[in-house]
Amino acid sequence: MGKRKRLVADNRKEENKTTYFAKLNNCPTSPRKMRQVADLVRGKDAYMALNILKFNTREASIRLEKLLKSAIANYEQKSQQRAEEGVLFVKEIKVDSALMAKRLRTAPQGRGYRIRKRSNHVTLILDTKNI
Repeated sequence: MGKRKRLVADNRKEENKTTYFAKLNNCPTSPRKMRQVADLVRGKDAYMALNILKFNTREASIRLEKLLKSAIANYEQKSQQRAEEGVLFVKEIKVDSALMAKRLRTAPQGRGYRIRKRSNHVTLILDTKNI
């Protein structure tokens, strides 16, 4: 690894020590459905977002709830503090598309329809409120 590349990597590692995040890769839900749930909690208090996700009926909310709990646990691990109500909030939540499995469904008259089974990557970043 070159010197400049190593410096950039070291800076990124130092920055990640103070960033509280969790990632979910290759989640088998379409990105559009996941974004609709992610928009509900973006910018909200962490425990308020947990309540929103817990009582939402969509399947994607179950996966996002688990991801948010993981991010809160990461905060507690890195900062050596308990996560208190009103301190943490969802700073950023990104949903990107991932691999797409392509399948064929039989159709009338010898044709085949293409089915695209989509998946996504979710990155959730927490931050603390300055009181």
